[in-house]
Amino acid sequence: MTWDAAQYLKFADHRLRPALDLLGRIGAEAPRTVVDLGCGAGNVTALLAERWPTATMVGLDPSATMLERARADHPSLRFEVADAAQWTAEPPVDLLYSNAALHWLDNHATLFPHLFRQVAPGGWFAVQMPRNFLEPSHLSVAEAGRDGSWRATIEPMLAPPPVAEPGFYIDLLASDAAELDVWETQYIQMLDGENPVAEWTKGTWLKPFLDALKGDERAGFEAAYRRRVAAAYPSRADGRTLFPFRRLFLVARRR
Repeated sequence: MTWDAAQYLKFADHRLRPALDLLGRIGAEAPRTVVDLGCGAGNVTALLAERWPTATMVGLDPSATMLERARADHPSLRFEVADAAQWTAEPPVDLLYSNAALHWLDNHATLFPHLFRQVAPGGWFAVQMPRNFLEPSHLSVAEAGRDGSWRATIEPMLAPPPVAEPGFYIDLLASDAAELDVWETQYIQMLDGENPVAEWTKGTWLKPFLDALKGDERAGFEAAYRRRVAAAYPSRADGRTLFPFRRLFLVARRR
């Protein structure tokens, strides 16, 4: 999938807050090696570099478009193309950080233990993922997808929520963790603009579905989605729209 960095960064402040909340719960004092897995446009990688300026720092992402923006905005930092599902660390790293990236990958039962093994003994694994998939912002994709000539294209792309309950991740990592902290937060985001929730998802969850369509079908599907989302998230008297958004956090220290 080709990412649109400008669309994604429309709500950069709101997207940054959970990254900072995750960063604040990591107990690492002076890690020698830090990897930002799924670094996107690199704005969080820069924050990691500020906190641990002596660490060897690298941001990894599969999107060349995102990495082009990251290198332009943060020329002093190192960014490389990598697929998180295939990536291995040689040698293991002191901190593996991943913000809003791993929900794009399947088979978490295998993926998360694999990634935890890329962390050195005593090192840290820190993850944040959205878990808003049963809310109208995301369910409306399936509803709109089944309501038009585009159904044959969209329906095979629909899948169960990609992020499991918190206890699932506790069970996966507990036996290898000296410390393990898992929690959820629902952010009540106040967004500006016309139908801002649709604009939010257009930069993330909606994008692969739009990319699968062309011409009138793409326009029709997007319009059907936007109508549903506008009804589910009406603007307030002050013109702003409330967008509750749930996220899952995990911080583990390897034995």
